[in-house]
Amino acid sequence: QVQLVESGGGLVQPGGSLGLSCAASGNIFSIDAMGWYRQAPGKARELVATITSGGRTNYADSVTGRFTISRDNAKNTVVLQMNSLKPEDTAVYYCNAKFRTPKATFFLYDYWGQGTQVTVSS
Repeated sequence: QVQLVESGGGLVQPGGSLGLSCAASGNIFSIDAMGWYRQAPGKARELVATITSGGRTNYADSVTGRFTISRDNAKNTVVLQMNSLKPEDTAVYYCNAKFRTPKATFFLYDYWGQGTQVTVSS
């Protein structure tokens, strides 16, 4: 009923740039926040960046100054622009959306995309 479709990702050299996009569709009344998380092999999933419907952003210390998150509320999309990529940025990146449905606006759903691989290597 609700889908998060991710695009972007791939292989890039250290110092390069890459963009990730995520579009939410389906039975959505409003989206409180969208964001990106990542999980490297053998590690726990961690926050990368989030953005609220009002445009308030939050970044992990490790990506501050290099990554930029933006959002189009009308299209229910979120974009993560990643610059100055490092090998330690290699991970599966997951889109996340916290949203409400028309019939249950008091309940906040928490959905995840399927993930997209980002590999930073020479």
